[in-house]
Amino acid sequence: MESSMMQKGQKLFHTITFGCQMNLNDSERLAGQLRTIDYEATDDIEQADLILINTCCVRESAEKKIYGRIGEMKRLKQVNPNLIIGVVGCMAQKDKDKILKKYPHVNLVMGTHNIHQLVELLGKIEEDREPVLAVWDQAERLAPDVPTVRKGQISAWVPIMYGCNNFCTYCIVPYVRGRERSRPLDSIIAEIRQLGSDGFKEITLLGQNVNSYGKDSDEGVDFADLLLAVDAIDSIARIRYMTSHPRDMNDKIINIIKNSKKICEHFHLPVQAGSDTILARMNRGYTTDYYRQLVSKIREAVPGASLTTDLIVGFPGETDKEFAETLSFIKEIGYDAAYTFLYSQRSGTPAAKYEEQVPLATKKLRLNQLMTVQNEISLAINKKLEGSIEQVLVEGPSKNDDKILMGRTRTNKIVLWEKTGQEMAGDLVNVQINTAQTWVLKGRLL
Repeated sequence: MESSMMQKGQKLFHTITFGCQMNLNDSERLAGQLRTIDYEATDDIEQADLILINTCCVRESAEKKIYGRIGEMKRLKQVNPNLIIGVVGCMAQKDKDKILKKYPHVNLVMGTHNIHQLVELLGKIEEDREPVLAVWDQAERLAPDVPTVRKGQISAWVPIMYGCNNFCTYCIVPYVRGRERSRPLDSIIAEIRQLGSDGFKEITLLGQNVNSYGKDSDEGVDFADLLLAVDAIDSIARIRYMTSHPRDMNDKIINIIKNSKKICEHFHLPVQAGSDTILARMNRGYTTDYYRQLVSKIREAVPGASLTTDLIVGFPGETDKEFAETLSFIKEIGYDAAYTFLYSQRSGTPAAKYEEQVPLATKKLRLNQLMTVQNEISLAINKKLEGSIEQVLVEGPSKNDDKILMGRTRTNKIVLWEKTGQEMAGDLVNVQINTAQTWVLKGRLL
């Protein structure tokens, strides 16, 4: 029925996205370009004229899953020989030749530096009916801005820079996303103003390392200056950013957050390990002492701020003693939450070649220990919020129950409460917290 109602010449596309927020934003930019040539999104993959698989290669487990999905697409191609299948993003950047060779049903392999070329490349495929490989090894310049179709109407991601210069020994990102390239300040501000006038309430500034924004440009503007400029935009209620590298977080940024109206009091500072030996082997560029001092500066300047982190367990050579140092460190810092990962060998990175790879059973045991300790810390911190009144941005109904609404505090805590009938998605409301759990707060609307 749906296809008969479609206007003549209407084409449908379906996107499958793996990986981080940057990939999700890339998918929004792909959708924006497709809209300019009259493609409409569909949730029904069987109906699609174009399928784009936006890939991630941070972990080999994710990669195996993606290769499985690409293989499954062969069936759809047999049913509809005119179907165009595109593999884009980080894995396309890394494995370009392998994908075209192994999967002849794929029409397009497009790397991370070529996202803005989608319309042009599709035209080429439709004209020649030959597979197209578009993977620049390195972006010579910043890609032009392209139209974007946002998921949702409350919060939006705004990329401020692309690439990474850090070369942590476990990470593939600099190899597939290239060196850092900052967007011009006026381009970012124009995009955020537009989002504000479109009704978006919250924006998240995106970059692999937002703190080094501007270092590659001659505009003379740094991340703190950008935050200050965004804070002055009236139509936006909340500002978030990710991800921060602890080494580049400085007093100027902390002071601007302290004195701002809209920048959320949530610091996500991935420490990755609480052992100086492991940090050096990871090439993180800071010590635990440096990190401690940074946390105390933040807590002094912005009391009540939440602090979250990323942690990798079982990095090559990690001994029982070094793991114990990490456990002791997270108890000392007291994180609101931690995103914990088992170290996974990533071919193409220096750490994959390190000897003394930690056995999987040991890694799993350590991860469970770490999560047990962190969950106790998270619960204790959340319990202190019982009885408090929190300002919450309404996001919509909870996944499991339409009668329960869900939103977030400025400190990025998830809050659930019973719907009263007057709250709308995008509203800022006050909720009294009655019950605190490890991952969520429950309360009632005031």
